[in-house]
Amino acid sequence: VLLVFGLMLLVPALSSRAEGLISRATSRFQPKTGGGDGFWSGTAIGASLGLVYAPCAGPILAGVITVSASQPFTAGRLAVALAYGIGSAVVLYLLMIGGRKLTAPLGRQTPKLQAAMGAVMVVFALVMVGDYDLKFQNEIADNLPAVVVNPTRALESSASAEDALAEFRGSPESPEAKRIAEGVEQADQTDKSPDSGLPVIAPAPDFVGNQRWFNTPGDTPLTMSSLRGRVVLVDFWTYSCINCIRTQPYLKAWDERYRDRGLTVVGVHSPEFPFEKDAGNVQEAIERAGIEYPVAQDNDFETWNAYANQYWPAEYFIDAEGRVRYFHFGEGEYEEKEQVIRDLLAEAGRRPGAGRSGAEGESISNGVTTLESYLGSARADRFTNGLILSGVRDFGSLKQPGQDELSYGGRWNVDPDFAVAEGGSLAIRFGAKRVFLVLGSPGGPRRMRVLLDGSPIGPADAGRDVQNSSVAIDRERLYELVDLPETGNHTLTLIPEKGITAYAFTFG
Repeated sequence: VLLVFGLMLLVPALSSRAEGLISRATSRFQPKTGGGDGFWSGTAIGASLGLVYAPCAGPILAGVITVSASQPFTAGRLAVALAYGIGSAVVLYLLMIGGRKLTAPLGRQTPKLQAAMGAVMVVFALVMVGDYDLKFQNEIADNLPAVVVNPTRALESSASAEDALAEFRGSPESPEAKRIAEGVEQADQTDKSPDSGLPVIAPAPDFVGNQRWFNTPGDTPLTMSSLRGRVVLVDFWTYSCINCIRTQPYLKAWDERYRDRGLTVVGVHSPEFPFEKDAGNVQEAIERAGIEYPVAQDNDFETWNAYANQYWPAEYFIDAEGRVRYFHFGEGEYEEKEQVIRDLLAEAGRRPGAGRSGAEGESISNGVTTLESYLGSARADRFTNGLILSGVRDFGSLKQPGQDELSYGGRWNVDPDFAVAEGGSLAIRFGAKRVFLVLGSPGGPRRMRVLLDGSPIGPADAGRDVQNSSVAIDRERLYELVDLPETGNHTLTLIPEKGITAYAFTFG
């Protein structure tokens, strides 16, 4: 396009012929009284100008259109669109007026100016065809001083900025964390039999940055040096995580079976939601679960980051010399993990005994299709309402969600981490046997009605926290809402009282 227009400006004969063709094509849109100031003539010129303007305005315009189209129509969003249009029009108008004033004094020199601009366009077209523009940009980036090309590079690469970014990403830079992360990437734990020998992955990081300890003498902190000579199992968990809850029977059984034989299980509680940072809530969850092994409160994720961890639950198996020898993320592999404990005890000269722990627990059901689903704006996904933004909003009538989709109805106050009912309802179309939801009720107990496929849920399908088709919410924790005879696809509708706080669905 640059080449064609450049040649037209460079060669007057071509320019005249093109102008004649355009004039004849647009003459039908001009008013019969003559002149070229008609509405349709201006529209044609504006459309042609849009071709030039779109590459610059396109990304911003796409953002404005996408946000507007994904939300209900409001006066505020109309104002945003109008403001964008008016702002763009003002800039174009100023460019037009400035261009006229700039070219008016040229007079007879205008043809020469047009030819010169045509030559420039031809040169740039040829440069782009040969990719010389990209080569020129690369030369600038590679050879000019950094202060010219990237004046903020020194600030971005400063020690304080790197520390802040590492903390934001949750990617610690300690040598132990790097070695553990490398071991996670390289080791194929699922295919390795403990009987074949366990690799030495890295020295085990210490427990750092903890706010409080539970189930230790006097609630005193543990250290890796104080545990030297014992096999240590470090379990990262958070008390509202259903996957963590399902691993607890095995952890408690291993603690009971092997504690006197040289095993120490240490739970590191790294909270997913704000209410899980409260020490009283953690203490209550520990007592409710019957956990007797030590637990460290890791609200700032310092121990989590020291292990370069990224999962709930995650288990790290440490030998008597304080070295990480095995790890596992998520549920399952319980027989293999118990064998790792026995092998490390035997390696340390301990006697694990002849019998196994006989640990049993509940596992995730087969056929579950629905992923963990968050209700806060920071991680909201698969909502029929479109983009979920923070703030108070009336979502209108509740829409029927598609498979694995969610839908807000009525009025909700959405926070990045949770959503507070303000007279609204919530629906999700799930594929699972059991449905869990993290809920809270600040300020006092409240109730929430539970409907399955449009009808009040019956006793045969209700989870353990549901009675008479409703659930009483008295504290912030994980509630079981649905427990079906078998895995299936159903629609769950919730009608909470005003003030109930909802965080995330999980399925099993």
